[in-house]
Amino acid sequence: MMVFWEQRLVFLATPKTGSTAIEAALDSMASFAITRPPELKHTPAYRYRRFLRPFLEGQARGAFTVVAMMREPVDWLGSWYRFRQREEILDPSRSTAEMDFDAFVAGYIAEPRARFADVGSQARFLAPPDGQPGALGVDRLFRYEEIDAFVDFLEDRLDCEIILPRLNVSPAGATDLSPGMAERLRAHAAADFALYDSLRAAGG
Repeated sequence: MMVFWEQRLVFLATPKTGSTAIEAALDSMASFAITRPPELKHTPAYRYRRFLRPFLEGQARGAFTVVAMMREPVDWLGSWYRFRQREEILDPSRSTAEMDFDAFVAGYIAEPRARFADVGSQARFLAPPDGQPGALGVDRLFRYEEIDAFVDFLEDRLDCEIILPRLNVSPAGATDLSPGMAERLRAHAAADFALYDSLRAAGG
């Protein structure tokens, strides 16, 4: 999470949407940034609005624009799957090194969710505190696949040129889903797909 005080701008770091690169590029311009631990770096919209927004806006005596990014749901899960294939993950219950993507997604939609696939939900991360279906807890939401539009927005708002480095990139790997598993995932994560589809339809 990053706060730009003078520009009245807050960036919420949706996991696996390039937030590490954005933080590296903008760190020197931010009034403050929370980059660790992950639980605070990736403060969700509902928690920001409940706890942090009243404090910030009370001190600033004005509103902040809250922005975030969202990734296509299958691609987002694929990034998590590849990320957890790394040799550095020593806990076997969190590693995906010995499974294919279908098995990872099966663990994601299981009840209870498998530990290796316990990665949350973008729709939940971006929701307001009341959690109303389809509601957004941010003012502007950009697609990760159109990150150039997000960079253009930041350049205009912060009045500077921004060049994003490649950081924290997941390893390469196959993330093809069988038709049956793809259908099960779309039903299970309907809120995520609906939010992303609405964003794409709106040209976000």
